[in-house]
Amino acid sequence: MLGGRSRRWLPVLFLAPGALLTLVCVLLPVLYAVQLSFYRLESFIGRPAWVGVGNYAQLFQEARFWNALANGFVYSLATIVLQVALGIVIALLLNEVFPGRALLQGLTVIPYVLPTVVVALTWRWLLDGSHGLISQWARALIGANVGWFDSGGMAMAVVVLVSVWMWTPFVSTAFLAALKTIPGELYEAARVDGANAWQRFAYVVIPSVRPVLIVIVLLRGIWMFNKFDIVWLLTHGGPLEATEHLPILSYVLTFSLFDIGGGAAVATISFLFLAGIVSLYLWLFPMEEA
Repeated sequence: MLGGRSRRWLPVLFLAPGALLTLVCVLLPVLYAVQLSFYRLESFIGRPAWVGVGNYAQLFQEARFWNALANGFVYSLATIVLQVALGIVIALLLNEVFPGRALLQGLTVIPYVLPTVVVALTWRWLLDGSHGLISQWARALIGANVGWFDSGGMAMAVVVLVSVWMWTPFVSTAFLAALKTIPGELYEAARVDGANAWQRFAYVVIPSVRPVLIVIVLLRGIWMFNKFDIVWLLTHGGPLEATEHLPILSYVLTFSLFDIGGGAAVATISFLFLAGIVSLYLWLFPMEEA
């Protein structure tokens, strides 16, 4: 039997490994990146030169930085809106009773559990201009080749649609779980009052799942704004930086152009910008309500 003093220390013992792991793997690297952003450094083993806010001042004067910021806005906003809209529709359909519903629920999760590199390579093959299956269908339909990655707008559309295909199951699964918590009496009362399907959705479903929806949008916003792997694997930020957003710009500056201080500055700005957006979001939609 544990004594009173031992029981008081028990939560600390359970939390200590996670706190230590967070400190070593998250907090210390973040602080180190912020520190690097105030230096000019061409390699991780070179001698850093203090430049203060020089890296930040240089970034704010470059059109490439503002282009990456704008691309991040377009990519994250488009993917969030489409994921939430499609996820809600899929969840509403799967909430109905019909033969094969359990099988369909399992199939809808497949894109989310696939490794990102598998998804990216598969879609690159499907959209290949010479042998891709989708490209062949498009050529048969319109009689011309479609350059999916040749123009900036088309490349951004491909990146957005692949991202939506991959991560919409997260939204639909979370929303479906929230739908299961709505008492059936609310639906029945709405039907008795003469509410149609849209009115039941607007006045019963949305108010009931609003806390979950707030959290879903917050999580998708954080993840999509920081998303690097799928964009890099599909386009490498091209063509002509049309799909390059802040995470890719930070990577390119650090590991391709060997401007480590500049890359760290981009990462720091991205972190501060996202923290500001999250703070504004939580102010508009307090977590107490969620």
